Amino acid sequence: MADSLNTPEPHRHAPGVPVRHSRTKGEPRFPDGPQADPAGSHFERRIRSFQPRRSRVTTGQADALQRLWPKWGLDIDGQQTIDLGELFGNDNPVVLEIGFGMGEATAQMAAQDPGLNILAVDVHTPGQGNLLNLADRGGLSNVRVGNGDAIILLREMLTPDSLDGLRVYFPDPWPKKRHHKRRLIQPEFLDLAATRLGPDALVHCATDWQPYAEQMLEVLTAHPDFENTQPDGGFAPRPAFRPLTRFEGQGLDKGHTVSDLLFRRARHPEPRRR
Repeated sequence: MADSLNTPEPHRHAPGVPVRHSRTKGEPRFPDGPQADPAGSHFERRIRSFQPRRSRVTTGQADALQRLWPKWGLDIDGQQTIDLGELFGNDNPVVLEIGFGMGEATAQMAAQDPGLNILAVDVHTPGQGNLLNLADRGGLSNVRVGNGDAIILLREMLTPDSLDGLRVYFPDPWPKKRHHKRRLIQPEFLDLAATRLGPDALVHCATDWQPYAEQMLEVLTAHPDFENTQPDGGFAPRPAFRPLTRFEGQGLDKGHTVSDLLFRRARHPEPRRR
């Protein structure tokens, strides 16, 4: 007993304080967590719709990454085909969410609809850790966190008609005209997404950048594989299942306009037999 009382306690970090790890060159940041570049150079893309952000990670986020990544994390390496039923441990419908920030809205939606699986993809390490932490604390077994390029996930790792929905909330608007080609919602992206979405799958986009909202509406309306759920062919009211985030609320207080778009994967009639 005396020996244990005299043993110094390990250094503890205060909750919410960024973690600074001293690592040797080449040592991974989180040995059991997300890889820094899971796809490597195997699937280079000329234009990327995101910029990797591996900023400071708090103690709670780092702990969640270390503990939960092997269980609920997925590195998007493009080297395997995913069995979504095996990934989630059930055959419930799966929605792909691209870009979830810090994960608060994702966790809330998962809690509201436990029968719906959410595969949430982002490249922001603190957000990945935060969502894992929220899922763990909330007992949310219907969330999986993907790390890497969603294009590679769709193109290389998901099977046709395997998704029941796609969510893209507040993507980077790339406001400068020369950067518009980096915007995610483009005809080529919709071509790919359509092959992985089952009939009647819901595509839900939201943005507070009006020029991008108008481009999204134009591109989705013109695509033959998607149909607007709104009879007037315009924007949709925010559905009850998408929570109002703190960031969005601050924007609304400043007079920003938030646009939601709800489109369905079209059911094309069977081709006529000759």
